Amino acid sequence: MYGSDQQTNYGQPFAQPQYQQQGYAYAGAATPTMTMNGQTVYSFERARHTSTTQAYGEMTLGLLLTALVAVITQVTGALDRFLMTTGMMGWIGLAVVQVVIAVMLGVRIQTMKVATARTMFYVYAALTGFTLASIFEAYSLPSIGIALGLCVAFFFVLTMISLTTKKDMLKAGPILMVALLVLLVGEIILMFIAPSHTTLMVTAALGLIIFAGLTMYDAQQTRAMFDMAEQSGDTQMIQRISIICALNLYLDFVNMFLYLLQLFGSNDD
Repeated sequence: MYGSDQQTNYGQPFAQPQYQQQGYAYAGAATPTMTMNGQTVYSFERARHTSTTQAYGEMTLGLLLTALVAVITQVTGALDRFLMTTGMMGWIGLAVVQVVIAVMLGVRIQTMKVATARTMFYVYAALTGFTLASIFEAYSLPSIGIALGLCVAFFFVLTMISLTTKKDMLKAGPILMVALLVLLVGEIILMFIAPSHTTLMVTAALGLIIFAGLTMYDAQQTRAMFDMAEQSGDTQMIQRISIICALNLYLDFVNMFLYLLQLFGSNDD
């Protein structure tokens, strides 16, 4: 079980905005009103694009930090020394800290200071990098590179599809979360009653499908949350949303990468 295999259920604190077409009484007043509305729509779309870009930017920085910490940890042997000192309790402690950070961000993001939330996100990313250093011992560098390249490609395609399609993926959120919970419980049970390479491949394939759906869901939810926050004009809330959305997208990416590594990874040097 992976330390980052936790997709927190943040819920939907912001409902999707409802837009109503403006009515015009007469043609003489229509021209200036339409101009004003055009400027408003342009400003709104530009703000939404900027906010969405910020969320993906935060996610990217978190991933880069994770990669950097993982490489440094592997080179220095810090994880091996940590586990020799703490044993299994060390793994459990790291997992608990990561879960606590994710849950706190999800529950208290609306009242938390932006700087605090951002710091917690990057601490989470660093801890994930520390634990992910173990993949260098389990898989060869070419396998890790292939899995990472596939993950980047899949994530980009899924994001583009979700942000351009008219299909509402937000309705699939609860189903995907239940499927993820069932998968995690099933992985733990199968690890004891039917441990095999086939079982590992099947659960990895199912996990990949679920997180592909969650990637599309989180992409649309990110846009919906920004829509509502930007209408309210609360800049602090927009900053908070960018962080929580970055965490959601970060978790999607990391878990997709891990499942791809299980499917296509090899320990052959």
